[in-house]
Amino acid sequence: MSFSGFVVQLLNGLAGASSLFLVAAGLSLIFGVTRIVNFAHGSFFMVGIYVAYSLVANLGGIIGFWPALLLAALAVGVLGALVEVLLLRRIYRAPELFQLLATFALGLVIKDGVLWFWGPEELLGPRAPGLTGSVAILGRQFPAYDLFLIVAGPVVLGLLWLLLTKTRWGTLVRAATQDREMVSALGVNQAWLFTAVFALGALLAGLGGALQLPREPANLDMDLHIIGAAFVVVVVGGMGSIPGAYVAALLIAELKAICIWLGLIEIWGVSISFSKLTLVVEFLVMAVVLVARPWGLFGRPQAPSRHAGTAEEPLRPPDRLYTWGGAALLALLALMPVLTAQSPYVTVLLIDLLVAVLFAASLHFIMGPAGMHSFGHAAYFGLGAYGAALLVRSLDLPMGMALVVAPALAAIGALIYGWFCVRLSGVYLAMLTLAFAQITWAICYQWDAFTGGSNGLTGVWPSEWLADKKMYYYLTLALVAGTVLLMHRMLYSPFGYGMRAARDSVLRSDAIGIDVKRIQWVAFVIAGTFAGLAGALYAFSKGSISPESLHVGKSIDGLVMVLLGGVQTLVGPIVGAVTFTWLHDTVARNTDYWRAMLGAIILILVLLFPQGIAGFAKQLLLRLRGAKEGQS
Repeated sequence: MSFSGFVVQLLNGLAGASSLFLVAAGLSLIFGVTRIVNFAHGSFFMVGIYVAYSLVANLGGIIGFWPALLLAALAVGVLGALVEVLLLRRIYRAPELFQLLATFALGLVIKDGVLWFWGPEELLGPRAPGLTGSVAILGRQFPAYDLFLIVAGPVVLGLLWLLLTKTRWGTLVRAATQDREMVSALGVNQAWLFTAVFALGALLAGLGGALQLPREPANLDMDLHIIGAAFVVVVVGGMGSIPGAYVAALLIAELKAICIWLGLIEIWGVSISFSKLTLVVEFLVMAVVLVARPWGLFGRPQAPSRHAGTAEEPLRPPDRLYTWGGAALLALLALMPVLTAQSPYVTVLLIDLLVAVLFAASLHFIMGPAGMHSFGHAAYFGLGAYGAALLVRSLDLPMGMALVVAPALAAIGALIYGWFCVRLSGVYLAMLTLAFAQITWAICYQWDAFTGGSNGLTGVWPSEWLADKKMYYYLTLALVAGTVLLMHRMLYSPFGYGMRAARDSVLRSDAIGIDVKRIQWVAFVIAGTFAGLAGALYAFSKGSISPESLHVGKSIDGLVMVLLGGVQTLVGPIVGAVTFTWLHDTVARNTDYWRAMLGAIILILVLLFPQGIAGFAKQLLLRLRGAKEGQS
């Protein structure tokens, strides 16, 4: 560690902050006006660098390197406008989570579109003309192009400030950020305002990607790598705040740079690798900021949306059709191993479906009845899975005991994380759950001596009497069916009605004596416990566990399952889990472009059934009953 090294790392942090700010600024603009949590924003960044590569390769000799980069950004802006007009404009009045599901599906389609057009190989672009060399700073060489990026960030920030404060369009954007319905009531064409904002946000993401061309090769993983960091920057800075996004990008990038500079150091005889913290430092910052200041550094409390979706009907006991249908389904599931004896893979797939059902049902328990949105539910799934694996491998506990203790370990994690999370609401609560989940993932990913690190743990097999997949299937069926029925029974208890009351009106619930935070905290722990049971069943079914079970991708899968089935129906998570898992398995085995096909199917389902598959079926059944009663 030297002073010159420290200065160079700080400069590296400034360059990284500028790149991150360009993406985060576009994301913040889009959310501030449209209230869409745009999961496809990382895809625009990725498309920007790929389009820039092609334009520089084919037109660079004609129009020059820098115009080619600007043209790439404009192309991505046009793509963003098309996405807003053709897709998002149709679902603005849908619940915000369904808009999130649509952008997630769009990201899958774009990723495979890039794969089809440019191929799977990494594409390395040329150096920037005039900035190919380096500059000596305190005896160390620093890339000249990175100095350009350090300047580019504040320049874009200044241009955005001028656009938003000195133009009529900027005044409308700021007004829409505060109250978009009032802007529409005053006669402003809200549709075209949204289109322009979305196009500008996509253009900024595309510009951020294009400017990365001389620094790193274009690859298909760029979208996921950048979107997580961009979300963190937007939330830490304050949703909708452009200066906040820049300050947050600086804070996070510089902390990462300092961690790299510190490297491995000893404190009181204990070696601490600060460089490993770079995987999780942004999520640590986000957790601290949200706990201390729930709206971010420069943010304001969100105004409630006037398009939160259809109000949910009072919860009624299941009718005869529901009861007999559930019994018939259980009977069919019990017969499945016999009916599919010639196809052992079907039993394996059924086990995966049942585990997915339990995971989705546990997430729905807090998302639907409790109204708490979670982007980090995989943390408790992973804690249960790792808990079961470590109990069997390290303590030689029998599988039965592990299935009891592992969910308890997940419950402890939910108890700790939930205490902080229930103090927030909306997207800030969701992002805090994501922060805790990513912190848990980073610990499992890097603790080689205890969790196996990136390799995970193997040799996690069920007891001998469950070695036959059919027997393990019946155990899984019994536990999943019993747990789902228990959750449903809880919803009809006073506790369940208290959850729904706290979701529908915090003030009224508090006025009649309901301890809202305590009920939400208990619900959080219950959901985490059942997710831990799903993780333990998963670990024993696969014989191994890896950090991927805690990653954000697993949490997104659970979110998609719940939304696909329908948040406002009790059978929604079951329908969504079966549909998503079956589609994922079937499509992935039959085409190389399974993401595009899966994303397209999800988009179609979202457009046709904005209330979810089960929600649509429920509405259809109610209409048929109403028509029959009208005829009689």
